[in-house]
Amino acid sequence: MGTLQKLFSRRTALPVVLALVLMVVLLLLPTGYEGAQSYQNADRVKALVLATDESDIIDTGLVRSGEQRCTVRILGGQFAGQETTAVNRLNGSLAQDKLFAVGDYAFVAVSHNGDTITTVSMTDHYRLDKEVLLAGLFLLLLILFAGGTGLRAILSFVDTILLMWKVLVPCLLKGWNPIWVAMGLVLVLTCLILSLIYGLDRRCLAAVLGAALGITVTAVLGSIFTDLFQIHGAVMEYSESLLYAGYPYLDLTQIFVASIFLGSSGAVMDLSVDICSAVYEVVQKKPDIRAREAIVSGFAVGRAACGSTTTTLLLAYSGSYVALLMVFMAQGTPISFILNYKYVAAEIVHTIVGSFGLVTVAPLTAITSGLLLAGRKGKQTDRDGNESV
Repeated sequence: MGTLQKLFSRRTALPVVLALVLMVVLLLLPTGYEGAQSYQNADRVKALVLATDESDIIDTGLVRSGEQRCTVRILGGQFAGQETTAVNRLNGSLAQDKLFAVGDYAFVAVSHNGDTITTVSMTDHYRLDKEVLLAGLFLLLLILFAGGTGLRAILSFVDTILLMWKVLVPCLLKGWNPIWVAMGLVLVLTCLILSLIYGLDRRCLAAVLGAALGITVTAVLGSIFTDLFQIHGAVMEYSESLLYAGYPYLDLTQIFVASIFLGSSGAVMDLSVDICSAVYEVVQKKPDIRAREAIVSGFAVGRAACGSTTTTLLLAYSGSYVALLMVFMAQGTPISFILNYKYVAAEIVHTIVGSFGLVTVAPLTAITSGLLLAGRKGKQTDRDGNESV
């Protein structure tokens, strides 16, 4: 009962119900790709490594090739409890290859013919239990610190994952326009997340309008500068393999553009909430404030917030390219070449265009918040956002 009271409040009851309904619908919604054949011919289960044999591994400096043979006990599926030999093939890639030791838990692919095992392949180390543990610790911390707001955050988090997996990815694979699909998804998520924060009131409307306008700016600039920079969407990791896997009709460049504003939308929503909440607090302290004054206050808060938030984007996007930067420096690559390199140029578009959205969402949210929240004569608003005459 206490958990439900934390989850529901008068102003967020309807958004919570809608979010719960959406979650159930998405859980039941098929992606349309459940029958894909790549993973249908084998059971993928957990196994315990009992013994290893590295006699067929060939070491050439840092590179290892050949096969590692492992004796494993299958821990799931129809062959649970059986011991068999599994093969771990090494391709000479440090990024993709893995070696197993006795006592490791592995994710294995068990190919079979009826009740007979034909081959067992070592897919990777088993990490699902650790991932569940990590997620559980995060959710527990969120609930302990944020209470009912944390529970609503978890709900929006789950809905976001489901929308991306059950709606965004299937629509992109079917060849739908990536920009419009991603834009629709972001707008739905913006309305959902902000309504769970504020409830269905004027603060929610002000923050949604500001965030939507900022995301639109990012989408337009992303399309323009991706074209000007002559960047092909194949710069995205693993994207080119889609063209050779039966999806030659995909527009990878438009998917790249969609990834720009999709990636920055979270920071845009965060900043819109900061500005809207700041303007709301000003209005609460001075109910007779005019809209223009409230907007100016929102501008002041936005100027302070933009500096740190844009740096956040820079660090988020560049963090995955530290190794590439180290290679450039180790080779003495000139700065002009580095900046002109297409992968670096793609990250520049990601960072700067995303920052455009952040810089513009601050004044836009200040304007929408000032117009919607200030100068409302004859009405008062309590701290939950509920109006009374």
